Amino acid sequence: MRDLSLQEHFSPKSICFGCGPANAKGLQIRSHVRGDEVIATWTPEAHHAAFPGVLNGGIIGSLLDCHCNWTAAWNLMRDGGLGTPPCTVTADYAIKMMRPCPTDGPVELVARLVELTGNRAIVEGTLSAAGKPRATCRGTFVAVQAGHPAFHRW
Repeated sequence: MRDLSLQEHFSPKSICFGCGPANAKGLQIRSHVRGDEVIATWTPEAHHAAFPGVLNGGIIGSLLDCHCNWTAAWNLMRDGGLGTPPCTVTADYAIKMMRPCPTDGPVELVARLVELTGNRAIVEGTLSAAGKPRATCRGTFVAVQAGHPAFHRW
């Protein structure tokens, strides 16, 4: 039996396009904790391409956004001594494309907490393929309160 990802463990009914285990047509990112980092391996399919052999930039953004969001939720949960992660949303994020990302093999996602203040976490992430970084992300993710549309999403 495979190890459950953060998404499968804490949010098995999520329909998020990027990370929802219940979205059969989504990307279904599976993030795992490794020390102070959160990691994932994801394999593109032909329909994820911008043009033959190169991953679409919007897919790269979705992968990094969701993976970094889960990194924030994990760290907010751990810092707050909570049993489940708080529902978090993206306040801002910036993607820097470094080089084309091939679609003929898996991509690796690695994210780490940079700063945690109250209900906000700043996270940095990298998407690599074929042993080279392809894109980076820096984002701010916020735990939401009751009344926010995402509050009960998991």
